[in-house]
Amino acid sequence: MRKIISFMHISLDGFVAGPKGEMNWIKVDQEIFDHVGKRISETDTALYGRVTYQMMESYWPTAGDKPGASKHDIEHSQWYEKARKLVLSKTMKEKGLTNTTIINDNLSNRISEIKKESGSEILLFGSPRATHSLIQLDLIDGYWLFVNPIILGQGIPLFTDIKKQTKLKLLTTRQFTNGVTELNYIVDKP
Repeated sequence: MRKIISFMHISLDGFVAGPKGEMNWIKVDQEIFDHVGKRISETDTALYGRVTYQMMESYWPTAGDKPGASKHDIEHSQWYEKARKLVLSKTMKEKGLTNTTIINDNLSNRISEIKKESGSEILLFGSPRATHSLIQLDLIDGYWLFVNPIILGQGIPLFTDIKKQTKLKLLTTRQFTNGVTELNYIVDKP
């Protein structure tokens, strides 16, 4: 069974974006790009909410082709082109989208069926609203968090309206030189 892993940058006080969706507080550098790139390269499927997908789609298809493109941009652009993309959206249509499946109804059933297909883990990139929906439906199998050394005080929380306690098992941690700490958890299901 494939697992859905939520991949997020998070503030020390639990926010994934500022009050207006700001992400300028997130610390990334080549060390993090290299580390993240290794795991992403082993993943064949990305899951996004509509807003994050549109942001990704506006950048990644051509990012690697631009003059002076970084190693990260080239590698992630190549991965993005090959990866299967799943998008949670009630408004988007699949027409004209390459290698992209829109999930707009029966979320629990559709995701459960996809998890039964062969393939690697499914990485849920950012997408706080999509993450909230999947948490409510108990469809998240793990959290790959990058805790940034900042307290935002307000913003969009990763965990909101939690209906039940969820136990997690810590798999790995890593401290990066820029102060970010990686926490890799799996949901500890009985």
